[in-house]
This record gives sequence, structure tokens and C-alpha cells, in this order.
Amino acid sequence: MPPQPLFDTSAIDPTKTIVTREQIRQVNPHRYEFSLLDGFCHFDLQAQEMMAFVDIRDDAFWVRGHIPGRPLFPGVLMIESAAQMISYFVKVYTKTPDFVGFGGVDGVKFRSQVVPGDRLLLVGKMKEIRGNRRAVALTQGYVGERMVYEGTIIGVIL
Repeated sequence: MPPQPLFDTSAIDPTKTIVTREQIRQVNPHRYEFSLLDGFCHFDLQAQEMMAFVDIRDDAFWVRGHIPGRPLFPGVLMIESAAQMISYFVKVYTKTPDFVGFGGVDGVKFRSQVVPGDRLLLVGKMKEIRGNRRAVALTQGYVGERMVYEGTIIGVIL
């Protein structure tokens, strides 16, 4: 049985963009195929909560080879998308110009497939931010009401 949602998302409109792809690029260094986030629909600095989204397109770089005839959004890209969401949050929250890199992942589970045409909603809740050194966040991914991913992201501020 999947865990409970990290926070109540019922009042969030997942179709409303409050942080655009271009605004994300002003903070996160990811470009080209690895600029995975399409936007944020919730961003609360005080509660340390966020919700971002990735629109899974049928022309994405991974579709042709993962898996031919039955494309599945790779789990590692779900993790990377969640890490980009956390990186954006940490950089805005701490106001650091430094790079926020991967420090690790923990407790990752993939619960269902994500395919072209889906909107992957990523939910994040900060667990800890240690000055300008380390950040830990709980993350979950949803397609509609279905949880497809969960895991803890550890970021290191470099």
C-alpha cells in the first residue's frame, strides 16, 4: 500500500503554472534534454512544500529506446526530475548561487508506469536544510491520483 501524501494537495490546481520553465532555467543549470521540469504549480517557502510537473512527450529523447513499442519514462529520470525540483527549491530558499548536486537517494520505489501523454506531478516536502551544505527532501510522483514514485532526495550544496 502506498504511503500517505506528503501534504494535502486538494487545494492545488495542477494545471496552473506559477513558476515557468524559463523561470526554472534562471535558477537551475540544467539544459537541453536534461532540463526536465516543465513548471511548478505549488511553491511554499514557509511550509517547505512544492509541486512541480513534467509533461511526458512522445518526442522526448528516451522514447525511441526505452522501450521500443512500449515507451516507459525511465525511473532514473523520475529521480532526476524530483532532484531538479528540490534543487530549485533549495537555491531559492537559501538564496545560494552555488550548485546543488546529488548527494544520494534513499527508499526509492516505483509503483506504476509513466508513459507519453502523462503529466507527472512531483510533490516535495523538505525534511532538513543544513545551512549551505546539505538538504534532504521527501518526494512523491503522481499520475492523476495514482502514486507512481516515492523516494528521499539528498542534495549537497557545492
